[in-house]
Amino acid sequence: MTPVILSLLTFFSTFFGGLFSLKNKNRLHLIMGFTAGVLLGVVAFDIFPEIISLVNGGGRNPIYPMIALVAGFLIFHILEKSILIHHSHEDEYEVHKHPDVGVFSALALAGHSFMDGVGIGLGFQVSTSVGILVAIAVIAHDFTDGMNTITLMLTNKNSVSRARLFLLIDALAPVLGAISTLFFHVSSGFLVLYLGFFAGFLLYIGASDILPEAHSKHSSWKTIALTVLGVVLTFCVTRIV
Repeated sequence: MTPVILSLLTFFSTFFGGLFSLKNKNRLHLIMGFTAGVLLGVVAFDIFPEIISLVNGGGRNPIYPMIALVAGFLIFHILEKSILIHHSHEDEYEVHKHPDVGVFSALALAGHSFMDGVGIGLGFQVSTSVGILVAIAVIAHDFTDGMNTITLMLTNKNSVSRARLFLLIDALAPVLGAISTLFFHVSSGFLVLYLGFFAGFLLYIGASDILPEAHSKHSSWKTIALTVLGVVLTFCVTRIV
């Protein structure tokens, strides 16, 4: 039950991250700039090294996780644009946001949070020390997961109450993920493909959604600096952990 107990800490980390975004929603452009940097850092310093380790350790062809990465990027791009396609005849210079995009993004993040919990549980299946290390990493970055959930919901014109609901879903997801590992085992081959797919998703929402939105109305050197800070902070956290 240790992985489940530790996953409860991720609930509070995610939830407080979301509350932080709600309290500072008038400065969302700054939070989004920071969030984009965090997402880039997670992909570069957390997910990619893990993919490389799994590929080298298992003698796998690295092209497959890269195909999964491109698939993750393109699938989310196609789904997002298909939701917005009915706006194509409106004023082309008007910025359009659709609540469904925020909902889909938040659910995708909840799916990632669920897999975070799975990662904690599988870490403990390897050894207690590995499980604790994974749990620390997840707890450390789930604060920004909560921020990301609120940011994506609010920037896509969802209500505050709806944003809170999806924050709760995101916070509960890693707990459910950890519980699920008490009943099954996942192969490392599946894990490397999942990591590639999720890296593509993160790159898309960071580069195509969050970062452009952060600069759409409030572009400034402060926003740029916070993006760089997000990258540097994520690098430091991943190295420490």
